[in-house]
Amino acid sequence: MCGIVGLFLKDKSMEPELGALLTDMLITMTDRGPDSAGIAIYGSEVPDNAKLTVQSDTPETDFLDLKSELEKAIQGGLKIRVQSTHAVLEIQADQMSKARIALKSIRPNIRVMSTGESLEIYKEVGLPKDVASRFNLKNMSGSHGIGHTRMATESAVTTMGAHPFNTGIDQCLVHNGSLSNHNSLRRKLRRDGVHIETENDTEVGAAYITWKMQQGSSLGEALESSLDDLDGFFTFVVGTKDGFGVVRDPIACKPAVMAETDQYVAFGSEYRALVNLPSIGNAKIWEPEPATVYFWKH
Repeated sequence: MCGIVGLFLKDKSMEPELGALLTDMLITMTDRGPDSAGIAIYGSEVPDNAKLTVQSDTPETDFLDLKSELEKAIQGGLKIRVQSTHAVLEIQADQMSKARIALKSIRPNIRVMSTGESLEIYKEVGLPKDVASRFNLKNMSGSHGIGHTRMATESAVTTMGAHPFNTGIDQCLVHNGSLSNHNSLRRKLRRDGVHIETENDTEVGAAYITWKMQQGSSLGEALESSLDDLDGFFTFVVGTKDGFGVVRDPIACKPAVMAETDQYVAFGSEYRALVNLPSIGNAKIWEPEPATVYFWKH
């Protein structure tokens, strides 16, 4: 049992409120997942730049002098913004691969949380309220975001095992459920060159979506294909740079509810995650159908 939340803003004037609204939704789902929590925010971007969000269990040493050492290694400039155990590195987009390789050498204990032009992912072990406070999530702004509270079933309670999972540029996924064919699918995807860090079943689901999109599928088509190729019980909420998608497996035993107004589209594992959203009393509210893909795009 885990908790999922998501918020896609149609009204740009609400973007400064995204972090606060998602934080409230996330904390409301605490009893569905007290082990760890995470949130993905699609925020501002700088032309020709990319963001590399990283994590360290010892940030006081790993982030010390990281900027100057990494600039030397890639022979280029960058900006660094530290948020507790995470740091967002802003670099030229064409230096992303070079920076990731350099990080492995100069800071082997640092782990990559996300890559993208607008995406930032923050996740840690602990209660959702503590994770949200640690990263000051309520003050973040953006166009859309997804979050997750985890009750571990398939793998250990670790930072890397927490959701969301990022397996492609500006792509991420959160999941409630359990995939039964993740081991065989993980081997196939790795053979096809897809990078998978953990033994978590959800990361395999995220990597599968990335793989399908690399083959030319749209996000909607990739989600449709997941209904045939993924075994088990799942509700997925997926984020891309400009989009937000939801799909449930054909049995749809995991709870889900959605709301839509002229200002936003929201998802929650339970309705109580949505009750404090603006004008929720006037929203169209429904339970997403089994084996049906829902997608919104800016």
